[in-house]
Amino acid sequence: MIEVSIDSIRVSLMSQHRVVVLKEDDAQRYLAIWIGPDTAEAIHMHLQKVAVARPMTHDLLKNVISAMDATVSHIVINDLSNDVFYARIVLDVGGKSIEVDSRPSDALALAVRCGAKIFVDDNVMHEAGIVPEAGIDVEEFLRGSDDTPETDVDEESDLDIFRDFVDSLDLDDLG
Repeated sequence: MIEVSIDSIRVSLMSQHRVVVLKEDDAQRYLAIWIGPDTAEAIHMHLQKVAVARPMTHDLLKNVISAMDATVSHIVINDLSNDVFYARIVLDVGGKSIEVDSRPSDALALAVRCGAKIFVDDNVMHEAGIVPEAGIDVEEFLRGSDDTPETDVDEESDLDIFRDFVDSLDLDDLG
């Protein structure tokens, strides 16, 4: 198994989906997994330490696991079949290891909440891992042609066109 960490969450400009980019801890190898916007937001909010008024789904799952005197030992992205990634959440329940099937996105959202380690099976990383070519800027490599880092979105400048439009309206004619 290869230990990884979440490098970034990227927004696809071509669809509503997001890409979570995992980086191998001891190398310049990356694994990109497409995830839905809701789970991407759940991961991103926790990583950015955004407080929420009530527990979100992954917080609830963490609380249930804790209430059962169990802990999340780690998660594993353990398989890739027909371009679909699979994951396992490994729980420690009274000294016994229990594995639970999961979508990778849900496993990652739970792992960040529990401080659990994230692993990728050797075969999965060998099959789907990406290594940037020498001399290529890693940030540009990760950005690709249709993705942009979520944290690089400049909401102020994106809204300027709408502000200009609203400012140009003559509301006195509305009666």
